[in-house]
Amino acid sequence: MTVIATESLSKRFPRVTALDRLSVDVGPGVTGLVGANGAGKSTLIKILLGLSPATEGRAEVLGLDVATKGAAIRERVGYMPEHDCLPPDVSATEFVVHMARMSGLPSAAARERTADTLRHVGLYEERYRPIGGYSTGMKQRVKLAQALVHDPQLVFLDEPTNGLDPVGRDEMLGLIRRIYTDFGISVLVTSHLLGELERTCDHVVVVDGGKLLRSSSTRDFTQTTTTLAIEVTDTDEHPDGTRAVRDALQARGVTVAAGSGLPGAGHVLLLTAQGEETYDLVRDTVADLGLGLVRMEQRRHQIAEVFTTDTEMDTDTDEERKEAVRHGG
Repeated sequence: MTVIATESLSKRFPRVTALDRLSVDVGPGVTGLVGANGAGKSTLIKILLGLSPATEGRAEVLGLDVATKGAAIRERVGYMPEHDCLPPDVSATEFVVHMARMSGLPSAAARERTADTLRHVGLYEERYRPIGGYSTGMKQRVKLAQALVHDPQLVFLDEPTNGLDPVGRDEMLGLIRRIYTDFGISVLVTSHLLGELERTCDHVVVVDGGKLLRSSSTRDFTQTTTTLAIEVTDTDEHPDGTRAVRDALQARGVTVAAGSGLPGAGHVLLLTAQGEETYDLVRDTVADLGLGLVRMEQRRHQIAEVFTTDTEMDTDTDEERKEAVRHGG
């Protein structure tokens, strides 16, 4: 089943080409649309919603032609815009009920769906407060709730983690994943942050300058490596537990590197797994030192590595990076 399909889709403005003959198929699940700001992501969403006509080419959403069935598409699709668009002087309940009624739900059903949806996004206790007093994270949740309240088959989420702190980002990404796993609603989520998508999405579509660079499953982007990532706790006896483990492993002949570039850099050790004995050695070493093992897992390639390697990050040209994406390396 294809949820979204485009064929040679282009959108040109007087001085810029936002989309350039984009052809891509998107199936059910959570799909990430990634590209730098200005890559054409928001323009594509507006065309898919039937809000902006394409210059050439064609597109379908849920089997409906965007050029002629825009209203029918919007009945079946939820949309969370990137920019703040919420009225400050009404409550989340009032706003989401209004959006539910706009989608065609009767009054009683709109209120029932609103309560359920605000509970799902974690705003149930705050649902009667004016939106103007909400934090950025709470406002993002209101926008997510109004996109889900009419029980769509598909939702478009445009940069849903904008303005959020790391905790807020993690919580929002968890909510996005549950949209599909818990409710079976497919998701197209845009982001310019590659790391967010590799944790959340089944499939990733990479665009640049309105052109398709690559479309493949997240698994293809992030194959498991033989590198083992280890994170430990600190103790009074070993205030720098990471260094203690590294020294102990090196004393046993294991080559260990600090986890530069990984989340928690400086607290993550990387070493090459030689089999089950490596896991046993790490476990015994951490236990002998009286430390706690936070995680021990095989590291996966990050999507960012498709574009650039650590050693060439500052020297690759744009064309070299694009070529790397095209060929998966």
